[in-house]
Amino acid sequence: MSVDTLLIEIGCEDLPARYQRPLAETLRDTLAQGLDDEGVSRGSARAYATPRRIAVCIEAVAHAQQDRAIERTGPALSVALRDGQPSPAGLGFAKSCGVEFDALERTQTDKGEYLLYRATQPGQSTLELLPELFARALKQMDRQVPKRMRWGAGDATFVRPVQWLCAMHGEDIVPLTAFGLAAGADTYGHRFHAPVELRLDRADHYVERLREAKVWADIDSRQAEIAQQVRAAGEALDGAARIDADLLAEVTDLVEWPQAVAGRFESRFLQVPAEAIVLTIQDNQRYFPVFDAQGQLLPAFVTVANIVSRDEAQVVAGNERVVRPRLEDALFFWQQDGKRPLAERLDELQRVTWAKGLGSLRDKALRLEALSGTLAPHFGADAAVAAQAGRLAKCDLVTLMVFEMPELQGIMGGHYLRAEGADEAVAAAVSSHYRPAGPEDALPESSAGRAVAAADKLDTLAGYYSIDAIPTASKDPYGLRRAALGLLRLLLASESSASWQALLGAPDFALSAEQTQALKGFLQERLRGLLTEAGLPAQCVAAVRDSAAGPLDTQRRAAAVAGFMRTPAGDALAASSKRVRNILRGAQGEAAADIDPGRFEAPAEEALHQALRQGEWEAALDEADYAAALAQLAALQAPIDAFFADVMVNAEDAAVRANRLALLAAFDAACSQVADFEVLASGG
Repeated sequence: MSVDTLLIEIGCEDLPARYQRPLAETLRDTLAQGLDDEGVSRGSARAYATPRRIAVCIEAVAHAQQDRAIERTGPALSVALRDGQPSPAGLGFAKSCGVEFDALERTQTDKGEYLLYRATQPGQSTLELLPELFARALKQMDRQVPKRMRWGAGDATFVRPVQWLCAMHGEDIVPLTAFGLAAGADTYGHRFHAPVELRLDRADHYVERLREAKVWADIDSRQAEIAQQVRAAGEALDGAARIDADLLAEVTDLVEWPQAVAGRFESRFLQVPAEAIVLTIQDNQRYFPVFDAQGQLLPAFVTVANIVSRDEAQVVAGNERVVRPRLEDALFFWQQDGKRPLAERLDELQRVTWAKGLGSLRDKALRLEALSGTLAPHFGADAAVAAQAGRLAKCDLVTLMVFEMPELQGIMGGHYLRAEGADEAVAAAVSSHYRPAGPEDALPESSAGRAVAAADKLDTLAGYYSIDAIPTASKDPYGLRRAALGLLRLLLASESSASWQALLGAPDFALSAEQTQALKGFLQERLRGLLTEAGLPAQCVAAVRDSAAGPLDTQRRAAAVAGFMRTPAGDALAASSKRVRNILRGAQGEAAADIDPGRFEAPAEEALHQALRQGEWEAALDEADYAAALAQLAALQAPIDAFFADVMVNAEDAAVRANRLALLAAFDAACSQVADFEVLASGG
């Protein structure tokens, strides 16, 4: 069967960058799946997108479905025939198959002989199938766009008004109609370089003809070309352009024929901290900043135009003219904010509510001062430095710069302190105390910075839990999961041995016992996720949850238990522990309070008792050497096996029975000091 490339293109007014790729991928995937479902053979499918088009090309699409063999089993012959003549049941089956009764075959089955209809259904033309497949694709694409537009007098909607449809299968035009348009063989090149319609003679010429018309349709290669041009332009400025991945993707979706253009701004703006300039030119203007070999920002940028200009100097001047007022604003904010010491802004925070029912930002700042000093020893930080940084951490929130550029909170506080000549350790802690802001964000580098960051996140968690503003499965409006994960990452990375008790008792909030337990459980659940993502088995983390003193202790115990459970001794001890726990659970508190050696009746009882008394796991636990503790506990395996082999726990004498249960309770208590082995034995 002959095959050809299938092309479908939706031409639009300029599309928002954020929708181009999802829409193109949905069109590709839905059409490809539709062809597969209809039994139309095809090759690979590729999505294309530019600001003016969404398209898909699918290679080697057959011109029709494969012929399909049809088999239908009818009624049993004993039912289909009556006195040798077709019965109503037999005639009805033939009619439903569209044939005469005599055209039906007979087939032998385990249940007897039945009527059988066999036929070959010719495959439907691909051109006939595509309108329905395209309609399905449009419905799927609509789901990608929450708000769609109407235009003209029709009822059709799309993310932007549709101006043309191009649909071809090889040389044939696909008979699609949508948006009040009929598909044809015409597409359009670049708006300015090739504004007239472009007639395609074959679908597989699509990319090549568009390239001739100054449209780079392939997203990935267009993005690679932009990156190469931006790097080259940065080198021409004697620097290196910093290419942010998100910005590169956005710029790729804004142009059809990329042309990198270098520009400059006055050196006087460099007195503004680099982060503010980068935010201005990168996030607001979509320019790529340029840095020198030492990592210092240069008074230059690279932007990407969507046209090859006959007078590039005018393009450069236009971009420089646009960015100058924004940099003037940033310079003004910097100069005005610098007229007052940062510490003087503490009282201004009183006018800013942190959260309803939780006081002002000044209240939070004073709590951070105390809490940062309290947590400092857990991070190996100077308490005085951490406390001072905690007091000043939120002061930049009432500066002009941060009011206009909230993304710079904390960062600007550090710069203002450095400009005042403050202690660098304090400035560094202030500038980094919001980190980590997400799972990929770096941690503060200084110990004081980590202490203040941990204090900020812990204060936030305790504050919201104190007013029962607790996250649900679907809602976390205050970002408490992010705060919890950040706090735990800080503690683990700093190898802080802070206990749950020390952490939850430190914030200046009157949490009830129930609220404290809920917050601990919330943190433990987030910790479980972190540790399992790091490769620790979930059941090992669950097994040490109750015995661990804090986050780092949880990690270390779980790691030791994971190693132990990879040995035969681990499986054996877990099985014995589970057996012991089941016996104790069934005894319902019959165990004696103390073990009485005088009631031992079998050597195995004495042997287990001596092993429990002489074991050195407690000394290993005191040193937090969990691998050694587990090795000591493994020595209990032989005496517990002998005990079960030689001793009847459920003795007739109640006192003997209670004594034996007390012996098992001691075994259970010894194992539980490291982990809950019943969890390990059950696999969860």
